[in-house]
Amino acid sequence: MKAALYTGYGTPDVVRIMETEKPVPEDNEVLIRVRAAAVNPLDSHLMRGKPYLMRLAFGLRRPNDPRIGRDVAGEVESLGRSVTGIKPGDEVFGACRGALAEHACIAESALALKPRNITFEQAAATPIAALTALQGLREYGHIRGQIEGQVEGQTQAAQKVLINGASGGVGTFAVQIAKAFGAEVTAVCGTSNVEMLRSLGADHVIDYTREDFTTGRERYDLVFDLVSNHSLRACRRVLSVGGAYVGAGALGGRGMLDFAALMIKPAVFSPLISQRMVAFVAKARRADLILIARLMESGQVTPVIDRCYSLSEAAEAIRYVAEKHARGKVAIAVP
Repeated sequence: MKAALYTGYGTPDVVRIMETEKPVPEDNEVLIRVRAAAVNPLDSHLMRGKPYLMRLAFGLRRPNDPRIGRDVAGEVESLGRSVTGIKPGDEVFGACRGALAEHACIAESALALKPRNITFEQAAATPIAALTALQGLREYGHIRGQIEGQVEGQTQAAQKVLINGASGGVGTFAVQIAKAFGAEVTAVCGTSNVEMLRSLGADHVIDYTREDFTTGRERYDLVFDLVSNHSLRACRRVLSVGGAYVGAGALGGRGMLDFAALMIKPAVFSPLISQRMVAFVAKARRADLILIARLMESGQVTPVIDRCYSLSEAAEAIRYVAEKHARGKVAIAVP
């Protein structure tokens, strides 16, 4: 099969489309015929091996695993021995290693059935970004009750949520998920994305080229920060008493110290102040993917795709995402 691989750290030029063996599923995995994948900022960071702290886990001098990609959607081809509830021919989406390939193995715990009303490209654009949005809002952002209540058709008082970096992959999902569960959403973005975020349901949109949200008078129950371009002190100014700052943009740091600081500082500050501050990394959970699939099936959430490339253009897709100007997600179609 063909797969996008990289055998050394560097720019997207290190990516090659190569012939490799089709993977064999473990007992708890399924083998899927990949129909589409997506590129995340994480793919660019892993490829460059930066921040250097990441190399402790992924290989000091060269990557231990040359496969690329985490987001995937496709058709189930075969099952591991312990897999239940999934059958060959099912259309699924989820998170795995080596998504930029013609075949991939994915754990049953990290996949869900693809809604019929979305394309493979839309499904592939969903897992990591939507999981980050959902878990950031629900588990760290004090809107768990709203999420669970709204899914059951209940109405609860709206919370004020500000999403900084709302036009990116995670941000476009966060705006829609927060609105689906009753929040009053303020989205922060550049001028060219203002109308797009309004169309996704944002109640208020702040153009960061004209206004700094950290100097405004408005107070928010949650600041969901996806770009980490303001200090924690500045973000705290706009939090309500008992509000929460949730950071998921740590990989935007320029080096190892930036990365470590963005992950550690919230935990250090939180016990000393009235607001909660936390940074996190999303986890692939089947129950969360099923919830996200329900939201997409109902039309409450629609993946936003900026561009779609072919597998042979994987390097260019990664280069585009690394430039940090993508609106929503970048997908890879696998013929």
